[in-house]
Amino acid sequence: MSGTPVKAAVRTLQKTRSAARGALMWGYEQRLTRAVKGHGKLPRHLGLILDGNRRFARAAGLQREMGHSFGAEKAHEVLQWCLELGIPAATIWVLSTDNTSRDPQELAHILALLEKEARNLATDPRIHANRVRVRAIGQHANFPSHVLTALRELEERTAHYDGMRLNIAVGYGGREEIVDAVKTHLQMQAAAGRDLSEVAACLRPDDISAHLYAADIPDPDFIIRTSGEIRLSGFMLWQSVYSEYYFCDVYWPGFRRVDFLRALRDFQGRDRRFGK
Repeated sequence: MSGTPVKAAVRTLQKTRSAARGALMWGYEQRLTRAVKGHGKLPRHLGLILDGNRRFARAAGLQREMGHSFGAEKAHEVLQWCLELGIPAATIWVLSTDNTSRDPQELAHILALLEKEARNLATDPRIHANRVRVRAIGQHANFPSHVLTALRELEERTAHYDGMRLNIAVGYGGREEIVDAVKTHLQMQAAAGRDLSEVAACLRPDDISAHLYAADIPDPDFIIRTSGEIRLSGFMLWQSVYSEYYFCDVYWPGFRRVDFLRALRDFQGRDRRFGK
């Protein structure tokens, strides 16, 4: 019994320290928010590579599928952060073409999440209040019909909106996007009766850019990748030639608002020279 008061005092001290740390972090986050908003320079198009879902689950002792579920919840949070700051466009990379060859059970879980989240976004008050136009980009021909229906209905319900542009990159690969753009250009030129040698002689970068999946919005000027991996892995290869990059050590489900604000503050401190 003599140890009970001591243990209670230790628990009280631990709670007090935890509350103090929370208050300090909250205050720091508020200062960061004011600094980022006060600077005024924000990305016109933010790219997000959502990496580390499975490693997050493994580190927490959870099934790998749970990492994707937590990752989907985090994507909703980050959408809110973008809306609060007024970022005009964002592309989130949910599923790569390489990932479509993963274990069938894991892939089925990811696609079920995709369908669920597409239906949630279609009725999300934030989407409609902020007039967010949502589009799925990538190669989706092999997706189940019910997933395709959910994505199509989401796109149709937001197609007339003129607010933030949100691209969901799913079944997406940068090389595949470039190949698709070249194919489209060649098909259009062939339909116009032009000779292949003539098309090749006149081919310009703008001809490719015009047929990319999200050709109607600016190239991403800032790309964030979570999980500590320092590579693009094929994300928007054509469009990212002058992008600024930020690699964050935390796994995607653990990505905090303070991490997001730190990344933006880092972007605001850079001098973009566009190769000059």
